[in-house]
Amino acid sequence: MKRGRILFILSLLLMDAVMVLLAFVLAYSLRRVMQGPAIGPITNYMPLVAIQLLSTLIVFFFYKFYHRRHSAALLDEYYRIFGGVSVATLITVAIVGFATRDTVAYQRSLVFLTWAFSLITIPFGRWLHNQIQRSLQRRGIGTERVLIVGTGEVGRMILQKLQQTPGLGYQVIGFATNNGATAGQVMNLPVWGQIDDLPAIIENHGVDEVIIGLPEATHQELVGIVSQCERERVNIRVFPDVFQIMASEVTISDLAGLPLLTVRDVALRGWKLTLKRGVDIALSSLLLLFLSPMMVLTAILVKLESPGPAFFVQERMGLDARPFKMLKFRSMRQDAEARGPGWTTSHDTRRTRIGAFIRRFSVDELPQFINVLMGDMSLVGPRPEQPSYVEQFRQSIPRYMDRHREKAGITGWAQINGLRGDTSISERTKYDLWYIENWSLWLDFKIMLRTGLKVLLDKSAY
Repeated sequence: MKRGRILFILSLLLMDAVMVLLAFVLAYSLRRVMQGPAIGPITNYMPLVAIQLLSTLIVFFFYKFYHRRHSAALLDEYYRIFGGVSVATLITVAIVGFATRDTVAYQRSLVFLTWAFSLITIPFGRWLHNQIQRSLQRRGIGTERVLIVGTGEVGRMILQKLQQTPGLGYQVIGFATNNGATAGQVMNLPVWGQIDDLPAIIENHGVDEVIIGLPEATHQELVGIVSQCERERVNIRVFPDVFQIMASEVTISDLAGLPLLTVRDVALRGWKLTLKRGVDIALSSLLLLFLSPMMVLTAILVKLESPGPAFFVQERMGLDARPFKMLKFRSMRQDAEARGPGWTTSHDTRRTRIGAFIRRFSVDELPQFINVLMGDMSLVGPRPEQPSYVEQFRQSIPRYMDRHREKAGITGWAQINGLRGDTSISERTKYDLWYIENWSLWLDFKIMLRTGLKVLLDKSAY
């Protein structure tokens, strides 16, 4: 392990310990304000906080909080922290209640408040640590040298993603190829050699991680590439093909004693469909009620700026490829599609001034909550396309029509990962299929929260 990586892990562990102690001090201070001197001096509770601290760090270790070198998404991190702190608190209560009994000063309210404050202080400490780590990695401290295998479209996309997020701590040193080229450059980075040269490339250039961007490679070829890399003891990641996305949740079952692999177990069916529909109705109703003043104002402004209706109504393909009328606020001139439909771009000349504003903040999408309430769409799901595009894409993109197994959504897994508007339909389809195969209510809430954060804080990415 690199020295920088070890220091990041140790500093994160120290940050967690400090935040647990801070949570206890805040809990004790609040309890003292409420109870007064009767609670006793803080030193009486040092054994209690020591047990809580050790329990938290041990649980975090087994939850692999110190195994990851790169920060997770904020919502995923908080979800894991909530579980880890809760388990650590239960362990503390069990130890104090059953093992130490009367030898440790104990107050249930103090333990509960420490748990509550830990859910604030620990995420804050990890966020602060993450900001410091990213700042150092942008300066080249603690970065990891990455080699991308594959110089095609996927390899270039991986490079763009890594370059767009320098805070992840990756430094791409170049490519290895399988197309016969022995030298050259791809996007201003060198091609160091062939797949057979991987051991020498890794050793000569101090590679820490290899990312394989060859979704078209056979399983035998992938095994060969992995075996070449394993000899040099580097981390290996593989960009998946469509089948691997399908099989992300493989289970083993049997048919009268015959073992079978289940690679597709539909996540959204039965009572889960009812649950998802219930959430759609409840949230869309509340949002329409809350946002109605803004929607009325937007409709008036659209009408005042240019002639034509306030709403833009367009046929899209939804569940089971059935067409429906999707609603949006009109953001372009009335004759914008006089020459036929086309993709909108970031600087589309067909936009009106108010249209550019409402698209920047996704206000034009608000009428789609009406589509959700009517049952044509869901809050979360694959974005619907026009029938002409669906007919075109179904001919060229594998499993494209599988997107229509679920209702279309206002936002989706592809959109929060930057695949929106004039982006790769093939990649968007992969993200949509992953969402369909891995649906959960928590995943829907996470997508909705991340969408809101992107709209409010990162307009360029959404």
